[in-house]
Amino acid sequence: MCLGIPGRITAITDPARLMALAEISGVRREVNVACVAGPDLGALVGRWVLIHVGFAMALIDADEAARTLEALRDLGEAQETLEQLALTEEALR
Repeated sequence: MCLGIPGRITAITDPARLMALAEISGVRREVNVACVAGPDLGALVGRWVLIHVGFAMALIDADEAARTLEALRDLGEAQETLEQLALTEEALR
């Protein structure tokens, strides 16, 4: 299973290599935008993309980005709860 994380393109860093800077939940990373690039790379600035292993795989809208980020936060909270339950169960043995 692949997991894509929403990020917003903030700048084009290397047009020749199709590289851009994306902000992902407050963290900035350089990503390859070859899969979503059009003739005007500058048009990507401000757009939301789905990022997987350093590649912007698809353009998404702001609503989809917000829903996905919320689901990822919920999954993280659920994972924390499961880990706490496992620790509690182990401590009771």
